[in-house]
Order: sequence, then structure tokens, then C-alpha cells
Amino acid sequence: MDVDIYLASQSPRRSELLKQLGVRFDVRVADVDESHHAGESAEKYVQRLASEKANAIWLSLSEQHRLPVLGADTTVSIAGEILGKPADRDEGIAMLRRLSGQQHEVMSGVALIGGKHSVCVNVSQVRFRELSDAEIEAYWDTGEPQDKAGGYAIQGYAAAFISELHGSYSGVMGLPLYETARLLSAFNIPIWQS
Repeated sequence: MDVDIYLASQSPRRSELLKQLGVRFDVRVADVDESHHAGESAEKYVQRLASEKANAIWLSLSEQHRLPVLGADTTVSIAGEILGKPADRDEGIAMLRRLSGQQHEVMSGVALIGGKHSVCVNVSQVRFRELSDAEIEAYWDTGEPQDKAGGYAIQGYAAAFISELHGSYSGVMGLPLYETARLLSAFNIPIWQS
């Protein structure tokens, strides 16, 4: 299969979403430090990580294998606090309790590097209904939230928790397709090809 870009992400959700655009891609895993810098906003954080992931793969490519690299990162923010991936059960349950009955923001940064460098961010507002402790614990026990920013997956069981969504469903999943398609177009990378 011919490849037009590399996806700097091992997320199966991002691969699924990118397939919806019909882009021919190959996955490369970027090893970057995902620590949050002091004073860094959630928006700057996802922009930086998306760029660092794409750049790490770009720099690892030999000249004859250089293709554009797409990097992405997603985080959840509530009242200015970034909620990353929960480290363990206690942190995951605490995150879900914090989101219960509240509105939060989900930010997804997308970067494309290939001769030039472009980056954008999608911001969506999500509101959870009130959750009982029993629901939160049962949800954690499904295993679904363990590797997700904010401790939940909109495309999974947690869809039942969401009372409102303003923004991009695909952005909350981890790859905002509108913004991604615009970046690809700016790089003359065709979508919906066979």
C-alpha cells in the first residue's frame, strides 16, 4: 500500500478516525515526555505535545522515507486544571467524581510536519450528568477509562454520562476530523482516495 503520511500515535481511536478521511497512512510511535509544564495552559499543552510527537517521528526519518507526519494529543481541563490519563484506580475515580454534574473542556491539538509545520487546536465543551459512586466504580471496573485523558471514553460506555456536547465528537475522541482535513488539504494530501 502506498502511504501519504505517518501517524505519530499508537491510539487505535486516532487510526480509526484517520481512516474515515480515507488517508493512506502508516503508524509510527513517538516517545515523548508528556509532562505538563508549570504555567502551561491546556491549549498550549496539547499544541506542544502534538508538535513534539510529529517532530520526533519527522526527525527519525531518513531523507528517502520523508513523508509528512501527523501528531495529535488530547487532554481534559476543568476549572483550569488539566486531567491527564489516570495513574491508578483511585485517581481515575477521583477524576470521574470531579467531572460528575460538571462541564469541562476537551482539547485536541493536531500538528502536521513535512517541509513546513502547522498546528491547530479543537476545543469542545462536555457536560456530565450527576454520577453515583456505584456508577463511577462500575465504569472504572470495565477497564475502559484507564488509558484515557480525563478517565473516560466518549465513544464507549461513558457516552451514557454525557448530557451535553458543544464542539467536535471526533475531537473529544482524540482527532478532530474537520481540523485534520484542513491541515491535510493545506499540505496537498488527498482524502477519500481508494
